[in-house]
Amino acid sequence: MVSVVLRKMGNVPVSTLTRPSEILKETKKMIYSKPPRNKIGAAQSFFVMSVFAVAMLTPAAWILHHLPEYRQRSRQSPKT
Repeated sequence: MVSVVLRKMGNVPVSTLTRPSEILKETKKMIYSKPPRNKIGAAQSFFVMSVFAVAMLTPAAWILHHLPEYRQRSRQSPKT
């Protein structure tokens, strides 16, 4: 059964199907990257991470701060 599947696949080597470590080595060879144009310092990294944290936590803090107001509104009967 396996040999039929391998014949239908054509020129795919058997070793890539059975050895994941060789596949990993082949994909590492294809990865290419350039060095960065501008070096980012520690101060810039800290600034960007703090802005990101504030942007993510501000909506949650707003909701938690106003939670008692939301609870009071839900306890009141709806106006009709």
